[in-house]
Amino acid sequence: MNSPVTYLFVPGDRPERFTKALDSGADAVILDLEDAVAADAKNRARNEILQFVRAQPAQIARLVVRINDTASTWFAADLVLVREAAVLHVMLPKVESTAQVALVRQVLSPTGRVLPLIETARGVRDVDAIAAMQGVSRLVFGTLDYGVDLNQSGDERGLIYPASRIVIASRCAGLASAVAGVTPAIDNELLLQADIDFARAMGFGAKLCIHPRQVAAIRSGFAPSTADIAWAERMLAAAAGAKGAVAVDGRMVDRPVLLKAQSILDRVQR
Repeated sequence: MNSPVTYLFVPGDRPERFTKALDSGADAVILDLEDAVAADAKNRARNEILQFVRAQPAQIARLVVRINDTASTWFAADLVLVREAAVLHVMLPKVESTAQVALVRQVLSPTGRVLPLIETARGVRDVDAIAAMQGVSRLVFGTLDYGVDLNQSGDERGLIYPASRIVIASRCAGLASAVAGVTPAIDNELLLQADIDFARAMGFGAKLCIHPRQVAAIRSGFAPSTADIAWAERMLAAAAGAKGAVAVDGRMVDRPVLLKAQSILDRVQR
């Protein structure tokens, strides 16, 4: 997977939805063994995922398996599944230390990667060390569980500090940009757009989805707008034809401006 923008959750015990999720347009599909699966359905979910992966090996690169956290009674069995299914991408909940990531890496192939979910105060505290772990592909912000851990009101201002820590840790570790949390309201387009705007403002480069209807809006929201593209092209064109410093739209076009413009066009190309 080359830095997906959309990650769509599917309950691991609903195999009839696996192929539909892959056909939804989502860049990556998360087969969930944690919150979306009841305790008495965990074993069946593992079996369904194993059978699907073995029947559809060509899809393994687009699949992420979210296992249960290291303190749960299901963690050991989830690791067995990861090894048997040769899963390449594992999302690990409630990550608070590098030791937890290391446990998952023991059962992954050399090309396997971990996506740590940062969703507690302790996880945010140690996020720099977690991001620097070998085998980590990108960080994911579990906003709902973080809000529960800190007893937050739901005002997004409470997410500014942890979001900043996560995106900065990702950048410093050379990871792909971090993944923003879910928007639980499926039919609230205004809330979804507000969450996308907040994530983009903080520096996230992707977002979790809980329904296929959210995929297109998230992809569009994370893509450069027509105005952004036009601005970038204008900045680069002006600099290319100038022999010295040049001002465009009343603003000096210097190196940071050119880097920003080039990054926008690079995102369009990707």
